[in-house]
Amino acid sequence: MLSTVNFPAPGGYAIPPSLLFRNLAKATDDLDLSTIKPGSSRRRGAHSKLRIGNFLTFSGSPGIWGPTSTNSVVLAIDEINGRGGILGRELELSIYESGGPMEDVVRRAEQAIAFDEVDLIMGSHISAVRVALRKVTRNRIPYIYTPVYEGGEHTPGVMAIGETPRWQSRPAIHWLADVKKASRWYLIGSDYVWPWQSHRAVKKYIAEAGGRVVGEEFVPVGEDNHEPHLARIKAARPDVVLISLIGTDSITFNRAFGECGLAATTLRLAGAMDETVLLGIGADNTDNLYCASGYFNCVGSRANDDFLIRYRAMFGPHAPPIGSVGQSNYEGLRFLEAAAAQAGTLSMGPLLSAARNVVYAGARGPITIRDGRAEMPMYLAEADGLDFKVIKTI
Repeated sequence: MLSTVNFPAPGGYAIPPSLLFRNLAKATDDLDLSTIKPGSSRRRGAHSKLRIGNFLTFSGSPGIWGPTSTNSVVLAIDEINGRGGILGRELELSIYESGGPMEDVVRRAEQAIAFDEVDLIMGSHISAVRVALRKVTRNRIPYIYTPVYEGGEHTPGVMAIGETPRWQSRPAIHWLADVKKASRWYLIGSDYVWPWQSHRAVKKYIAEAGGRVVGEEFVPVGEDNHEPHLARIKAARPDVVLISLIGTDSITFNRAFGECGLAATTLRLAGAMDETVLLGIGADNTDNLYCASGYFNCVGSRANDDFLIRYRAMFGPHAPPIGSVGQSNYEGLRFLEAAAAQAGTLSMGPLLSAARNVVYAGARGPITIRDGRAEMPMYLAEADGLDFKVIKTI
């Protein structure tokens, strides 16, 4: 099976993402899935290993997070298997490309369930993919969605553990209003569900803080000509530009933002930015750039220090810098481990019930899932060259 990578006991090695991508992007080309009916699959749990199908993106704008996401899930698999697996079952990992045409991604998910017999799907990809995949997984197998997202996910079987606007953006907006006296806001985001829904919430929080929105636009994913957007921003004269652009689109926009002189006079607040994106933007273009997130690798804590030591020990000192999106794949499996231990079984019903109220430990320390929503420390950081500096726990 091309899509499966088996991991033995801890040993310190990395699986090249390029190899996985070459194999997995074509994994379904020669398979006939036309006879598969929705809701059908082979009997789960008949094999001794717990098969995890992880949908990651290695292409397009969010593909920048593919390497760190892969490293993070490999580290989690290595550690959990070193402890004897989950409820005595060794984890077996399959990684699938979640970029490209949506029909191809859905086809890979159908293959993962019907032919590769994965027991659970985990995803770190854009919300548009989640909306498509949850139709495939519903009433069939559990689906853990790990990164920051727009909130409001209640599909049966889907467990979303990432940051949401109420807990991520709201306190950051109030801080900028109170401390920086920001009142005029311009919103720019990628043209898909996460920015659409996040902006709806953000507008309420801006109004709460006494501000107003002076402009808003959504940019096609993959757009790299930002001159028209920057011209409209200059004309609107905002105090803050709230950025909901994804991956490399955020890099090209923020580079252009700095190069045209706006960074010196206008604040920026980003919601899906991490250390990988910051490196791409470059130190010359990060003035007045803020980010709110539940994870930064600069956070000083015992849990994060230990995580980074293990990450660098496995992948070396020059591994891609770990950030929120990549690290979420590590926590996705730690979350599963805790939920399974609480349920005492991997059967879907009891597992999903336990997952709604559970405490798990990851790089961020203890995280509480209460009534299906993750409660975690939230940080506001300011870009300092090529690094983030946490200025407040919000």
